[in-house]
Amino acid sequence: MAQITQRVPLVLALSALVASVHAQPTPLHNLLTRSAAEFPGKAGVWVKHVTTGETAGVRDAEMFNSASVIKIPVMVLAFQMAERGELKLDERIALRKEDIRGGSGIFRYHDEGLQPTFRDVLLQMIITSDNTATDLAIAKVGGVARVNAWLKQAGYADGQKLTQTTGELFAKYNALGPKDDRNAKTNADRTYWLGEISPRGSGQMLEAIEKKPIAATASCEAMLRMMRAQQAGQRRLNHYISVPVAHKTGDFPPVLANDVGIIYARSGPIVVSYLGNAITGTYGDAEDRIGRFAQQLVELMDK
Repeated sequence: MAQITQRVPLVLALSALVASVHAQPTPLHNLLTRSAAEFPGKAGVWVKHVTTGETAGVRDAEMFNSASVIKIPVMVLAFQMAERGELKLDERIALRKEDIRGGSGIFRYHDEGLQPTFRDVLLQMIITSDNTATDLAIAKVGGVARVNAWLKQAGYADGQKLTQTTGELFAKYNALGPKDDRNAKTNADRTYWLGEISPRGSGQMLEAIEKKPIAATASCEAMLRMMRAQQAGQRRLNHYISVPVAHKTGDFPPVLANDVGIIYARSGPIVVSYLGNAITGTYGDAEDRIGRFAQQLVELMDK
């Protein structure tokens, strides 16, 4: 009994040492912490190496202004509904004057009557962040409430929410007076957000697209091809790296620059969700910080 008694403190000490070692910040976590601290605004980051499972996050459970990143779940729901035969991706949709939205995208520059397929609509919603395409897609999948009901059903509601259509959002901004602080609305008033997401919530959906449990393999591959064709936010995740990136940006200059995606590093796919809100520095510097982070992340993971 005496020997056992003597060993108890030793066992406890060893357990404490092991716990202490595991609690030490990893190089990955240190990189995220440093990048978020240096970002000229409020940054939230979540990273997961899909092959090794290594994960780290900073403010990864906090909700941020999503801007156009919230368009990803609209895309996912559309592909799921197409698999079930509830809509057709090759259906032609005639653009009407009342469908046209301002902001990002190319459909607003086309003549009325253009008839893209619904697949084309989803593509433009992703690669040029087209707001006309976004509202057409939201309507096609059943509206804002339907998107949020699906997010809840699929287990993503804690980290993603679609607040309104782009038409409703821009109507609110257009109603502001000259003395209203538009940037303050973008930063802190959630009624002026297209949606809200957490870094972890958006990242976990990307992981599900990459690993393909969220939809059929063909659908996930089609969604990844869309995101790899991204045309917006070229100064962010993919700016300083030479490996492929499938991503979706969210913009609201001068105070918001988001980018979430999958970096196809030599060591394997890396899911990155980098949300930059309430920017106080220059917009270009904020974008470059995201790009430099991706560069450092790939160097760390591939060394």
